[in-house]
Amino acid sequence: MSKGTLQVTMDGPVATVSMSNPGRRNALTSRMWRQFAGLLAPLAEDPAVKTVIIRGGGEDFSAGADISDLKAILHNPDNGLHDGGDVTAGEEAIAAFPKPVIAAVDGYCLGGAWQVAGACDFRLASDRAVFGITPAKIGIVYPLSGIQRLVRLAGPGAAKYLLFSGDFVPAEQALRLGLVERVIPQADFWTDVASFAHRLAGRSQLSLQAMKELVDIIAVPGSRNALEEASNRWQEHMAAAPDPVIGVRAFLAKEEPVFTWTGPGHASSTITAGTPKDEEEAR
Repeated sequence: MSKGTLQVTMDGPVATVSMSNPGRRNALTSRMWRQFAGLLAPLAEDPAVKTVIIRGGGEDFSAGADISDLKAILHNPDNGLHDGGDVTAGEEAIAAFPKPVIAAVDGYCLGGAWQVAGACDFRLASDRAVFGITPAKIGIVYPLSGIQRLVRLAGPGAAKYLLFSGDFVPAEQALRLGLVERVIPQADFWTDVASFAHRLAGRSQLSLQAMKELVDIIAVPGSRNALEEASNRWQEHMAAAPDPVIGVRAFLAKEEPVFTWTGPGHASSTITAGTPKDEEEAR
């Protein structure tokens, strides 16, 4: 069994999670799938972290689940079924992360690696990226969560084409199918990814985290009660947050805002008693 791992590096407010399994195109072992939750949890709680990039180490994003470890990866000890197990746990940890998550896809993104990319908020691909969703080539049934995200992004027809055929598709075709949001020339790829991540880090975290939760709820049919609860909760956070005051003041002064909201309950995320009255009224 290979000894793959996930590694975290920091660049100011941007955390990068690298999938590293040298010599195996970063194939994801059961250990690597399990690492996602443990690595992402402290990043979610750290107010200094504003954006996360998930990438592969070296020249590829990932060749997908490590076939030599497939039984352990898919096995769910809670019900004894091979219905996702570590894959679903890792995928859901990414999807539930409250801050923006960018999949930076360079090289191959195959099989279960798509479930990593699909669970992110954005998928930015280099023009040398190649996608393949391949359960029919090895005789397995993908976990439900990954199929649901694929259908939401690409639609039923494209999802069936990708799942049934297992064809590899280049980045431009992946863009047309809805698998990625942008295709970037490889020469500019990592610079553009970093620039986008830092640009998001400079936006209001109140706005980003609220919009992320609300959009994700809207994307799932039949969730009206959850949507109303979340919307009301975020309106309450906004009423107590400094970011609207900061944003309006900066806009009127034609300056770049420096937002301070870092999360519900953090000291920097509420208006203090010393907030000037005119700033209160600007809200």
